Amino acid sequence: MSLNLEEKKAVVAEVSEQVSKAQSIILAEYRGLEVGDMTKLRAQARNSGVYLRVLKNTLVRRAVDGTPFSDLSAQMVGPLVFGISTDPVAAAKVLNDFAKGNDKFVIKAGAMPNQVMDANGVKALASMPSREELLSKLLGTMQAPVAKFVRTLNEVPTSFVRGLAAVRDQKQAA
Repeated sequence: MSLNLEEKKAVVAEVSEQVSKAQSIILAEYRGLEVGDMTKLRAQARNSGVYLRVLKNTLVRRAVDGTPFSDLSAQMVGPLVFGISTDPVAAAKVLNDFAKGNDKFVIKAGAMPNQVMDANGVKALASMPSREELLSKLLGTMQAPVAKFVRTLNEVPTSFVRGLAAVRDQKQAA
């Protein structure tokens, strides 16, 4: 089913809007994948906040032209599904996890602003912790010195009370 000119302009505008907010774009070939599997992938992407769509390569090339993702145009060959995400890791994680379970789904390339990655780069990006995990680790690291300082301050009166208890026990024994 081909699109008329107005529909093509609408698709390019929609994808351009997603690309303008994107931190990563992942391309994967889906040749031979069953409809049920593709539906599962779409559900996983939706839950992770990833814009996932099968589009004509020429329309996506127009959408990314003049953006930090314009270098990715050379990788757009064949039947591709596009995963676009505002979280740099989310799209890579969703598509990489899906590719592990489906041998017909092959990750071709990906990009972050002004940087194109091959399939191995996308897999490395997918193995990184998510933004929430990194923030929780940062908070734990920032909180550790304060917690240690509080324990140190608490140790002074605690050792004093232990010393008094030892003197009391010694006097009661005598």
